[in-house]
Amino acid sequence: MTEITVPAPVQAVVDAINNADEEAFVDAFTEDGSVDDWGRVLEGREGVSSWAQSDAIGQSAQMVVKDATTEGDTTELFFDWRSNRFNGTSRAFVTVEGDKVKVFRIPSHR
Repeated sequence: MTEITVPAPVQAVVDAINNADEEAFVDAFTEDGSVDDWGRVLEGREGVSSWAQSDAIGQSAQMVVKDATTEGDTTELFFDWRSNRFNGTSRAFVTVEGDKVKVFRIPSHR
């Protein structure tokens, strides 16, 4: 099996989720970073932390990246997600600015 490599800031987000480390998750984002989950946008450190609690780390999430493609500053992830809130495959577009994540966007499946 080929190991999937993603930019370090993207890997930091995945690792923080899988390690249930909310502080590391929030720290992986820029100060004005955001999570856009099906159009529900949560901005800044408080918003990112809120999403981690309500949808990811607070729901015992585990994220397994199945495939990734990076073009410029954006990485498209295809992943398997298991949590107390949602289970299934999904995708996300993660935009990096410098050494941090600027936007973590999960588009709707519609």
